Amino acid sequence: MKAQAHLYVSGRVQGVSCRWFVFDVAHTLNLSGWVRNLHDTRVESVFEGNHEVIEKAMLKCRQGPPAARVADIDLTRENGIESLADFEIRH
Repeated sequence: MKAQAHLYVSGRVQGVSCRWFVFDVAHTLNLSGWVRNLHDTRVESVFEGNHEVIEKAMLKCRQGPPAARVADIDLTRENGIESLADFEIRH
């Protein structure tokens, strides 16, 4: 069964390749969804896929790319899925 996770990542996560890091994680784990920078310096992302695979992606997001400093992840799990076909970086 497909699941969805909506993440808001805070800390030093903009200007350190965080969006590309999340993009690579999603593609490596074959998840669909999207990622974008927010005006308040957080990074927002949606992952869709298998629940266990989403958990792996979230663990990687907690680490972040080498230059990032992830302070917190605000997470909402949802069962209503947008049925996204791919993973994209939104601007």
